Order: sequence, then C-alpha cells, then structure tokens
Amino acid sequence: HQPASMACRAAVRTAIADLPTGAVVLVAVSWGPDSLALAAALAWIAERSDRTAGAVCVDHGLQVDSDQIALRAGDVCRALGLDPVDVIPVEVPADSPLGPEAAARVVRYEALAGAAQRHGAAAVLLGHTRDDQAEQVLLGLLRGSGLRSLAGIPPRRGQVRRPFLGISRAQTEESCAELGLEPWHDPHNGDSTYARVRVRQALGDLTRDLGPGISEALARTAEQLRADADLLDQLAD
Repeated sequence: HQPASMACRAAVRTAIADLPTGAVVLVAVSWGPDSLALAAALAWIAERSDRTAGAVCVDHGLQVDSDQIALRAGDVCRALGLDPVDVIPVEVPADSPLGPEAAARVVRYEALAGAAQRHGAAAVLLGHTRDDQAEQVLLGLLRGSGLRSLAGIPPRRGQVRRPFLGISRAQTEESCAELGLEPWHDPHNGDSTYARVRVRQALGDLTRDLGPGISEALARTAEQLRADADLLDQLAD
C-alpha cells in the first residue's frame, strides 16, 4: 500500500485528463523530492494512458557541481522510464535587477518553454506543492500585495501545469520513500539569504507555535481569492 504515491498519481491523472492520447507531457525535474515524486507519478500515469512522458533538468550553474547534479537528475528520470530527457545548462545573470531567485526563474521558464517547443509538448508539469502555495501567500501578505498576488501560484498558466498544489511536501517525501527513490536536497533550501527560505522558516515557526493546519488554510485562502480575482477580471472585461 502506497498512499502518498497513490495521491500523487491521482493528482497527475486529474491534471492531464484533458490531454489527448499520444500527447507529449514534460516534467521539470531538479531531483528534489517534489519534482522526483512528480516525475515518478507522471511516468506511471503516462504508461497507462498512452501518453509520452519526458523530463527537463535545468542546470542553473549557481552552485558547485551543479552540472553533475543535473546530469544525475537526467539519469534518474531515464531510469523511471521518461523519454525524452533534456539536461539544459542556463546562465543566470549575476547583476539582474530582479534578484537571484527571480532571475533564475526567468531563465528556467525560458528553458522549459524551449524544450516544450522542440518536443511538441502539450503541457509542462511543475512540482510546486501546497506548502509552496502557503509560502507564496504568506510572502504576498508580508509585501502588502493585492488580490491577484494573494491568489498565489496558479494551477495552470499556458502550457505550465502544477498538479501538486493540493499535495503536501511531506507527501512527496513519503512517496519517494515508498518507491525507493533517493532525492537530492538542494542546500539553497536552507540558505536564509533567500526570502523564500526565510518565509518557509517563519511558516514552520507559526505551525509550531499556533498548531497544524496553517499551510492548508493559506493554500485554501489562495484558492478562494483566485476565484474572486477571476470574477473581478470577468466583470471588468
């Protein structure tokens, strides 16, 4: 019995249910537990639904041996049965006014879009979880952002789809353990010079001090506010 893996597969099945037989679906894989669990779930679903599942591993070049980590991530994806698998080195501008996190995100999405075009992919899956959603909402609150920002990470935008926004980070880690997969843990996720890491730590402190359920509540708030923002956009149009 693999409850976490079953939940991950169900989320992927729902996310790609509208895609036709034979469609190419790519997954962005960093080799962390979230993207690794997503890659495993996609491989399992695609094999049983006559769709082609591939992976894209982006090397941002921001830490020692990042090229080797990306190559190893590609090997893990191939072992899961994913094909095609692209390992793409990118250059993150050191002097970007966006800051390192946003600059890396821009070049990453460009690499993913390029891979999708090369392979004729109908969708690209990203491994953002419910915890990422909660962190995004908390970050928006701290910045005093408006309604659309507080709506958090969208489940879909263009070709990009995020099946795991209802899946917790603990579930992705549990799924990897169930399947005997060993994820890589990015040391940047513990580096408090990054704003998102500080928000993650603060959310952990809030959960410890106020009790469980905060991440779920913040993610639920994002879902409700997204519906409000969408309606306002429709009325404005």
